[in-house]
Amino acid sequence: MAQIFHPSTNTISRATIFGAVFIIAFGFWMALKIERSPFVTYAGVARPQPVPFSHKHHVSGLGIDCRYCHTSVENSRFAGIPPTKTCMNCHAQIWTKAPMLEPVRESYRTGKSLVWTRVNDLPDFVYFDHSIHINKGVGCNTCHGPVDKMPFMYNYASLHMEWCLDCHRAPEKNLRPRDQVFNMRYQPPTPDSPVGIDGRMFFDQQSLGLYLVSKYKLRTVTDITSCSTCHR
Repeated sequence: MAQIFHPSTNTISRATIFGAVFIIAFGFWMALKIERSPFVTYAGVARPQPVPFSHKHHVSGLGIDCRYCHTSVENSRFAGIPPTKTCMNCHAQIWTKAPMLEPVRESYRTGKSLVWTRVNDLPDFVYFDHSIHINKGVGCNTCHGPVDKMPFMYNYASLHMEWCLDCHRAPEKNLRPRDQVFNMRYQPPTPDSPVGIDGRMFFDQQSLGLYLVSKYKLRTVTDITSCSTCHR
């Protein structure tokens, strides 16, 4: 019987199959890159707000503590968005005619809340509790980044599950004394700049972190990496 296909067809078929595999793999790789890019996560991207609020000015410039505005952060799941009257505690006396603050004054006059755009916004299927992290010695800037240097607030991290798990698998790398949680300039201990707690001096983060894991009674790594810890 005469040969129907030319011998080169075999080579073309193999190239087509292998090419399809590489194209599909490349497609998955591109999808993964896009999913982790600022285009999707908004990491490093400042979002528009009804008022151009500067954390850099209020935190670094004026020295306002995080808890003055985020009042529930120590005892609630939510850090809390400050009501307009919190803003007006100061702005009823200073910058009272500033055009950029007119939305704040209008909100105060009408009682209609400002609609802020949430920056660090986790999906609804994720359970996160601010108070737990703070009481276990996780600093604000560990997750939120250098807020005191942000003229406009942006996502510091991707907030992907893998990013959270990196910390949950080795929490000692990010723990600090509770009285330093709100210190935006806190630095981990070094031989030249040790950190003291409970009458002990620590010269590296590993030893301090392991001590705090025990002192603050953190659950085991198995527990805090369990699916049910964050997905309830």
